Amino acid sequence: MSENLTGGAAITPLAGATTPAAPVTPTPGVPENSKWHDTFLRITQGNALISVLAVVLALIVGGIMIAFTDEGVQQAAGYFFARPWDTIVAIWEAVSGAYIALFRGSIYNFGADSFARGIRPLTETLTFATPLIAAGLGVSLAFRIGMFNIGGRGQMLMASAAAGWVAFSLDLPWGIHMIVALIAGLVAGALWAGIAGALKAWTGAHEVIVTIMLNYIAFYLISWMLRTPGLLQAPGSSNPKTPAMKDTAVFPELLGPQYNLHFGFLLVILATVVVWWILSRSSLGFKFRAVGENPKAARVAGINVKSMYIIGMLIAGALVGLAGVNQVLGTITTGFSADIDAGIGFDAITVALLGRSTPWGTFAAGILFGAFKAGGFGMQAAEGIPIEIVTVVQALIVLFIAAPPLVRTIFFLPSPERDQRRREKARQKALKAEAGTVAK
Repeated sequence: MSENLTGGAAITPLAGATTPAAPVTPTPGVPENSKWHDTFLRITQGNALISVLAVVLALIVGGIMIAFTDEGVQQAAGYFFARPWDTIVAIWEAVSGAYIALFRGSIYNFGADSFARGIRPLTETLTFATPLIAAGLGVSLAFRIGMFNIGGRGQMLMASAAAGWVAFSLDLPWGIHMIVALIAGLVAGALWAGIAGALKAWTGAHEVIVTIMLNYIAFYLISWMLRTPGLLQAPGSSNPKTPAMKDTAVFPELLGPQYNLHFGFLLVILATVVVWWILSRSSLGFKFRAVGENPKAARVAGINVKSMYIIGMLIAGALVGLAGVNQVLGTITTGFSADIDAGIGFDAITVALLGRSTPWGTFAAGILFGAFKAGGFGMQAAEGIPIEIVTVVQALIVLFIAAPPLVRTIFFLPSPERDQRRREKARQKALKAEAGTVAK
């Protein structure tokens, strides 16, 4: 949608979407870019490269922090001017050791005695990534409608409570029990997010404020239910924790009991495909994008903007709810407490930003952050590196993604505005020269 729907102001680009460059009309006297130059500009000015370079920059800054906090580096720095090479070696050993441990804890453990043990870190990465991808898809979909879904925590808690109650209280056959619990969780997450969508559609209430308040309501509501016998609290227990999930409702293992990867990973792959189809191949996705770009123009074009807000938040809540269901039926099947969300609702915002609000970009970003989570524990155990370093790296990724000009400046990448100004200056110069020729 390169032009507006009303003939008025142009529609603003989608959040996280790549805006294609406008076709350049050849102007006499203005040198045209070569095919290779245009390709280079598309690559260096694209959002994908900025995301990759943001991760690289965050890892570099993280390496600096690791070096500063390493005892060996601190000792070698004490006699830096006498033997500077010792400090350089100590820095290399500290940083490389930390990131090797991160790789071994998240991708493949080269020290394992068998291939089956060696790939266990990769399965842990996929397990950690499963709820991050699901929740990230919910945030990404809301971004596409022009809404900031910051209520992932509340939606996960409500979905976890609904799916968990079905899983530990009902007696149903295997398979059916799991499906009923899954549907209950998706519906609960959708309805909780739908409250924000309905309030925005009917009253104009800002979804950020509403979803933050719903987070608190969900947390204290679930905390009360966990302390109330007959609701979520385990019978005969004084702890705010649910009973264990029944085996008939638990997600089956994908690779056997030696791995934690479960059926939920296949569900998030399916969810990614569905979201991609909705946004790219359906009329509903077109309406979502139109509302996200310019709701006023979409309304004039005949799109029911209020319905799009409600439907979009219902789908987004169901996706975030899938993350809560994964926590209950796939990860913490022995019973859960009020911290079941584990910060995933807020991490999903980072995943969606890194994925540029695209389904497969969010999928890849979720796997990357899953690797950070899985490898962070290995890095802490093997090298004694505080796991908070990984959290700082994740935050730096968001910081650099939010500042593309900074990333381009650091890596000396051409700026789209600079190239456009250069061509405009050349065009104006050519037009003046042409006007001078005609006057003569």
